[in-house]
Amino acid sequence: MIKHSELILNTDGSIFHLHLQPEQIADDIILVGDPGRVHMIGEFLSDIEFTISSREFTSLTGRYNSKRVTVISTGIGTDNIDIVVNELDALANIDLKNRTIKQNHRMLNFIRIGTSGGLQTYLPVNSYVISEKSIGFDGLLNFYEGRNSICDLEFEAAFKENTGWLKELASPYVVNCSEKLLKLISNDNTHNGVNISAPGFYGPQGRVLRLKLSNPELNSKIEKFEFKGHKITNFEMESSAIYGLSKLLGHNALTICLIIANRVTKQANENYHDEMKKLVKLVLDRLTL
Repeated sequence: MIKHSELILNTDGSIFHLHLQPEQIADDIILVGDPGRVHMIGEFLSDIEFTISSREFTSLTGRYNSKRVTVISTGIGTDNIDIVVNELDALANIDLKNRTIKQNHRMLNFIRIGTSGGLQTYLPVNSYVISEKSIGFDGLLNFYEGRNSICDLEFEAAFKENTGWLKELASPYVVNCSEKLLKLISNDNTHNGVNISAPGFYGPQGRVLRLKLSNPELNSKIEKFEFKGHKITNFEMESSAIYGLSKLLGHNALTICLIIANRVTKQANENYHDEMKKLVKLVLDRLTL
């Protein structure tokens, strides 16, 4: 039996942060950072069953071409992903009334749709990049047993060596996306790449305002890094935890991002909302093939 301090429920029996009940989530779950994007995706859906908001977490479930889909906002950062993925897994695989793990495992499909900054010149603004691998600068997965069993340790070692990784920083981890979702979502309009999930928007992504960087050459080393044909393509802030926790918990995960700025060419599209709608429709269409 899972203790009350470990699995916290609200008075209505819903899971603590998300305020969701087990029957409210679909097998296919789209994750976005911005709560406003949940409502935008909701405009593509029919038969909306509910809308629930709690802190930065806004959720709804509806149908697209008769397929049931849940959309949830995570807010920014892998710390929030730790909450979202663990609580969604609990809804799927823990009997909340008896506080016991269910015998039959329910597998969920997580697809993160986000915005990102490109790190290679061949990725123009408004392109779509699927993270075939995700590198976590955040250290979250290092708190969980079994992280080595689901990580690309060879890639990790090469990355740390080539970038002169500082011992004061959390050890980076590298996790692959779901092959099943990669085959499903990929098409002629998408690129495959390797993203970095940074634990911040400024210093961890090489931006300088008033504070100097501890490793000012890191971004240039990242742009040049290549291992077995893989180059690092973009920065974002959530994927590594989604990939890592999903693999440990037995779920599928994939991130696809719209490049809204290229850090190398210095180009950007601040008015990217119409392009984001196109990406959302692409994902929904591929989900319902």
